[in-house]
Amino acid sequence: MTPDIALVLLILGVALVLFVTEVVRMDVVALLVLGTLAATGLVSPNQAISGFGNAAVVTVWAMFILSDGMTRTGIADLLGRQVMNIAGTREATLVIVVMLTSGSLSFFMSNIGVAALMLPVVMNICRRADVSPSRILMPMAFGTLLGGLTTLFGTPPNLLASAALDQYGYTPFGLFDYMPVGIGAVVVGITFTAFFGRRLLPAATRGAKSAPKKSQRNLRARYGLQQGLFGVRVPDHSLLVGKTLAESRIDTASGLTVIAVERGSQIDTLPSRTMRLQAGDKLLVQGQIDRFNQLRRLNKLVVERESTVLPDMIAARTRLVEVTIADDSGLIKRTIGGAGFRRRFGVEVRALCRDDTIRRRNLARTPMRAGDRILVQGRPESIEELSRYSDFAEISAITDAELDEIYKLHDHTFIVHVPHDAGLGDSTLANSRLASAFDFRVLAMFRDGELQVMPRPSDTIHDGDLLMLQGRPEDLDDLRGLQELEIDDAIARNLNVFEADRLATVEVTLAPRSRLVDQAVADINFRERLGLELSAIWRGNEVIRDELQREKLQFGDALLLIGPHPKLALLSKESDLLVMTPVVARTMDTRRAPLAAAIMLCVVISVVIGWLPIATAAIAGATVMILTGCLSMEQAYRAIEWRAVFLIAGMLPLGIAMEDSGTAEYLAAAAMQVLGGGGPWTVIAGLYLVTAAATMVIPTAALIVLMAPIVISACTDLGIAPQTAMMAVAMAASASFTSPISHPANILIMGPGGYRFSDYIKLGGPLTLIVFVAVMLLLPIFWPLRYV
Repeated sequence: MTPDIALVLLILGVALVLFVTEVVRMDVVALLVLGTLAATGLVSPNQAISGFGNAAVVTVWAMFILSDGMTRTGIADLLGRQVMNIAGTREATLVIVVMLTSGSLSFFMSNIGVAALMLPVVMNICRRADVSPSRILMPMAFGTLLGGLTTLFGTPPNLLASAALDQYGYTPFGLFDYMPVGIGAVVVGITFTAFFGRRLLPAATRGAKSAPKKSQRNLRARYGLQQGLFGVRVPDHSLLVGKTLAESRIDTASGLTVIAVERGSQIDTLPSRTMRLQAGDKLLVQGQIDRFNQLRRLNKLVVERESTVLPDMIAARTRLVEVTIADDSGLIKRTIGGAGFRRRFGVEVRALCRDDTIRRRNLARTPMRAGDRILVQGRPESIEELSRYSDFAEISAITDAELDEIYKLHDHTFIVHVPHDAGLGDSTLANSRLASAFDFRVLAMFRDGELQVMPRPSDTIHDGDLLMLQGRPEDLDDLRGLQELEIDDAIARNLNVFEADRLATVEVTLAPRSRLVDQAVADINFRERLGLELSAIWRGNEVIRDELQREKLQFGDALLLIGPHPKLALLSKESDLLVMTPVVARTMDTRRAPLAAAIMLCVVISVVIGWLPIATAAIAGATVMILTGCLSMEQAYRAIEWRAVFLIAGMLPLGIAMEDSGTAEYLAAAAMQVLGGGGPWTVIAGLYLVTAAATMVIPTAALIVLMAPIVISACTDLGIAPQTAMMAVAMAASASFTSPISHPANILIMGPGGYRFSDYIKLGGPLTLIVFVAVMLLLPIFWPLRYV
């Protein structure tokens, strides 16, 4: 083993570990590989960036645009609906029709685009046929993968395998060269899944065929919505009378969502946060009643006295500065509460200045903008550390005169005693919600004669502690006002806004290229953005209803949104979300559907007759799609799965390095030593199985790039043309059934189907073996070995 081979293997090993652990995003890993190869001299600078001009990469992004054009013009939707009309209600028939439809669409559309298109269609069919979505969604996703096996641009591994042959001087695959073997895999895959495999999937409870209202009840029951609904009444002479819902802090203090307010004979659903409370108002709220009762325990805190001396002592141990949010800061659009200043930067936010407007209250829900000036307080060492963060363009000291003139801080400092019967012992400062809910700043804690300045949110409160709180006297009124609210069970029974059809629920999931992924719910602000309220998240096999504002959305999440019918109907226009339970039928302008179909047909014909290379034809077709208005340029940019593009382009130089350094030959020799004794077909079968197993942990596009030079070297040693082995490896990479992370289509259906990782193994494992057998039987017929 030469030093270059050892270095390439080291880079490969580190990349695989990063792919598996997901410590770093996959596309970033690919770019790190690219940079490392160039820096170590394993590839030249031009070779390092050659992937971005590779024909396969160009074809991939162009096909994403063509696929989206067909979706937006409705041609795929029309085809899907027509085929669905023959499905009937039998589960086995549904599986066959759904898999055939998704597989047929995947001949010429991207797998993930087909899965995104079919998801709401399948959910609707399942409701009509009274079949659990868990029995149909995974076959639908696997159908898209099987369909991708049949054409050159059906899936990226097929394109990359063909490009690898061309790169090494061999005849690349044609547009329909995959078809004979791919069709065989589709037939056996659908047959196995429809008659045997579907029985391996979880079966949800079946209910009677239902009207829309019954479906709504089932949906609410699935997410446990009714369990968190209860009523509270605003008593006469309450301190909350005259305050807006925002000022009352019902949501921020207790984690409750106000679903409706009944005032006399009038009912206001999802009321605005500017609505002012009146005596006798009846509020239907959703949340944890235990969290609400925790507020009652806070009334046992004893305000010992107001202190005038201790603030000077704290001021001597802390500093106040003004930080300006940078133009490229990651904090932009995030709320102050969601950004976690105390946890992340070790400082407390005192106020925000924007365009000469000062905000001092309810800061937790305030989204930040570039140029905002934020007044923060912290220990000197924490203040010094702020200069290390690129989020802040400027850090300025502020004088007492400026504090008084600009920010007009008139906070009071209270000494609060935690009695032994308060029920707060051993809860953290964060859980007590004193700071996040009531704008109190816990400046210090006294315990056993020791003073702890600026305690951390994770520090626990002990019985007998003395807390130094800084805030305004009216903040104490808000706390007392919430404690005055009366729980009234009759409100939840009588104020049933769902049965009265005043509000409805809808289930959505993140679209494949959604901008909401990895964003905190607090930063998205569904109420302000869509006029809807997020009620629960279904993740894996678990429903999350508590502390939703802190959750970061992930691909595969199913979200339950509440709102009035007109607002819910507009969700179909949201490109970041896929609606799985539409309130009204989605309308689509199909006037350009024939045009989109004609453009796609021209692309296919130009490639089949050899007039244009596939990359050129795809670019031309995508351009014509935009020029003719099938989709806009902005929609075209959004259609491209940029992660896939950067992943493929970043990993291609590793294939070059493996070949030039002799690593591919080294690994191929090792494979030959293990498998070579059985002959060429044993080697091909072994390469297939290795590739299929690797799809569980390695992105398929990266995997085919890694396997291509090994296949070429192994075939050279065997003295056979590499097309047969390369097709086997491409099939193995494309048929990635055994893991939710192996393909975006698998992730997309995980939440809506309520699947666990093990469910993919249960069905995907046997299906992988069935397809393997089919491919190995068909390859000798359509792609016999050719010795060279």
